[in-house]
Amino acid sequence: MKRVPIPGRRPWWRRLTAATGMLTLVATALVGSATTPAQAAPWTPKPPPMTTPWTGQVPVDNPLPEYPRPQLTRPDWANLNGIWDFAVTGRDAGRPSAFPEQIRVPFVAESALSGIQRRITENDKLWYKRAFTVPANWTGRRVQLNFGASDWQTTVWVNGTQVGTHKGGYDAFSYDITSQLNGGTNTVVVSVHDPAQTGGQAVGKQRINDVKPHPGGGIFYTAASGIWQTVWLEPVAPAHITRLDMTPDLGNSALRVTARVAAAGGRDVRVTVSSGGTAVATATGAAGAEISVPLGNPRLWSPEDPFLYDVRAELLDGATAVDSVGGYAGMRSIGTAKVGNVLRPVLNGEFVFQTGTLDQGYWPDGIYTAPTDAALRSDLQAHKDLGFNMVRKHIKVESQRWFYWADRLGLLVWQDMPAMDTAKTPDAAARTQWEAEYHAIIDQHRSSPSLVMWVNQNEGWGQYDQARIADEVKAYDPSRLVNNMSGVNCCGSVDGGNGDVLDNHIYVGPGNTAPTATRAAVLGEFGGLGYKVPGHEWYPGGGFSYEDQPSLSALNNRFVGLLDSIRVGQMPAGLSASVYTEITDVENEVNGLLTYDRQVVKVDTARVRAANQALIQASRAPAPPVTLPTGQYTSLRVTTPGHTNKYLRHYEQLVHTAVVDGGSDGLLKNDATWKVVTGLANSQCYSFESRNYPGEYLRHRDFRIRRDANDGSALFRADATFCTVAGTGGVRLSSANLPGSYIRHINSEVWLATPGGAHAWDNPATFTEDTTWAVEAPWAP
Repeated sequence: MKRVPIPGRRPWWRRLTAATGMLTLVATALVGSATTPAQAAPWTPKPPPMTTPWTGQVPVDNPLPEYPRPQLTRPDWANLNGIWDFAVTGRDAGRPSAFPEQIRVPFVAESALSGIQRRITENDKLWYKRAFTVPANWTGRRVQLNFGASDWQTTVWVNGTQVGTHKGGYDAFSYDITSQLNGGTNTVVVSVHDPAQTGGQAVGKQRINDVKPHPGGGIFYTAASGIWQTVWLEPVAPAHITRLDMTPDLGNSALRVTARVAAAGGRDVRVTVSSGGTAVATATGAAGAEISVPLGNPRLWSPEDPFLYDVRAELLDGATAVDSVGGYAGMRSIGTAKVGNVLRPVLNGEFVFQTGTLDQGYWPDGIYTAPTDAALRSDLQAHKDLGFNMVRKHIKVESQRWFYWADRLGLLVWQDMPAMDTAKTPDAAARTQWEAEYHAIIDQHRSSPSLVMWVNQNEGWGQYDQARIADEVKAYDPSRLVNNMSGVNCCGSVDGGNGDVLDNHIYVGPGNTAPTATRAAVLGEFGGLGYKVPGHEWYPGGGFSYEDQPSLSALNNRFVGLLDSIRVGQMPAGLSASVYTEITDVENEVNGLLTYDRQVVKVDTARVRAANQALIQASRAPAPPVTLPTGQYTSLRVTTPGHTNKYLRHYEQLVHTAVVDGGSDGLLKNDATWKVVTGLANSQCYSFESRNYPGEYLRHRDFRIRRDANDGSALFRADATFCTVAGTGGVRLSSANLPGSYIRHINSEVWLATPGGAHAWDNPATFTEDTTWAVEAPWAP
């Protein structure tokens, strides 16, 4: 159902947080930054398969006008986004003699917002051309031509001279074009070849498919070829700062800053940290060397308080600043530590459960590029509205504007390195390229406080050298957690055995992921509950999910049930983070909490937010795991009011509840007595052996709870294993292979019931009471 806006209040997707300083900078930078349009010929976008709230808000000549690099800002720049001349040739062809089409940059050729919207293959080469002039007041400075990202092999010419070739789809790159400029109207030409999954490069979930909605596709989506992030000009001094590496050092109450520079040998850099326009600390040191800026008692960054300091770095020539850049930093630490004898990730020294979603970063109108900055922000704001404190950016790397919003809104980010193709073993050249691009991505985003974990590989896609890569990433960026493989239990993946976390994927889950002595336990993917919203499907009738829900009410009950299961079961048992699949539908995937067009929020926002907040709050003081006395006999009593004289007993192999008291016969007392043993399928859990039928166990089959003989199979062992969850006045017994489903009595029968499930035995009335059992002395010792 569509959410009805509160009268007088703008919908959530249009509310913008006041971004002091940065938005002022953007507005100032745009004044006087006009460029000459490529042509005056008419241009129109193509109709997208679905329209988002921002589809019609994209300017023709000045899309994405915001300053593209928030952590290294300068006041003068010129945006080259807009209408470029365009052509497509064979992959080996030279520059075409004519550019018969026009494309709106920075939207990929497959997208509707580009105005092209057609399939690009590995046999094609894309060509872009536009004219520009350099503002007169840039005289005497070097001119940089910057690309936020272009997928994949990009070659650039200025006034007919080639200035460089870049390989990579997710990292930014720049060229000094000063010597190629002519003082008047200049021409830039760009060619891009993108082999997508047919090549050996990082490709993520891109696949060469029809760009119009079609059945199939599964978990892979439309390819995104060519320029997909902002292109812009920037004047810099001959000696200038190229990057700020900023690392919070809470142990010393300092911000460590390294200013990377060009042509600045022997010069110093002065770093000033401010809050609310007032300088709080200044330090000076050598360019290219680490400078420690003491902050006294710094205000810490967290999802609850995403406070950012302003940072200014000046390159000095004696006492004169020859270059000055702005940025921001957040003071936080991330690591692992034992909490209640369980290894956990700790933020600012404290364990807080990280609850988030899988975020693919796809759009029905722009594919790889959000239509506007407000749209880019909206998905992150949706996480906050729903009570999540984390997001896993799944095998795609977003623009620096996305990280800016994550930093400012306060979301912990797990950043995946985009995977190579699933069906290939990468050769030496592909490995070298993949690792070089990964290092460039780390460099470009290493100063973002929201980014707390690098995820190297996913489910074995293009996997190799897992342990080595994890060690190298940790050495390259020791300030963050490293995940060597998300989904080590899935799809033929090979666990490197190292890194900071052990990451399972369990659908629907949430499963029982156990920590080790050296790695915290996280659930890198779970959920996948699906619901198709009529009128908001990419290909009507073609959507799939991991578990279809019959109604929005069922979706809400099932999803909140999963979050509650983690809170009462998996988190106390050692789970420290979970990633739900997913924040929005994507093409034919309908697992989203929002529809693909972002027009409908499928779940009850307030209810989901409350469940997430309860989970986060419970993690601040996690209860110890519930233990049972193994090797001893016990009886399990009903705790539901009005039925507390009943006990769990078996009768002709089915399990029921029955009244048992001192006057009951010996057979009934034996039937109501169970021996607690270590779980047959999981040593952290338990199994229950019949007192009068040794070798036969409590187990579920077709949701009915039974007493059956152990046939030695893995399925039986899993069906007969139950994990303990704390309950009021007793213990709840969750299935080891259907976690979140509990042994429940209803009308004297005993079933495996699921919160939010669709069966009669899943009835929500007295669900918690019916699934809570008092552990009593045995009726038959």
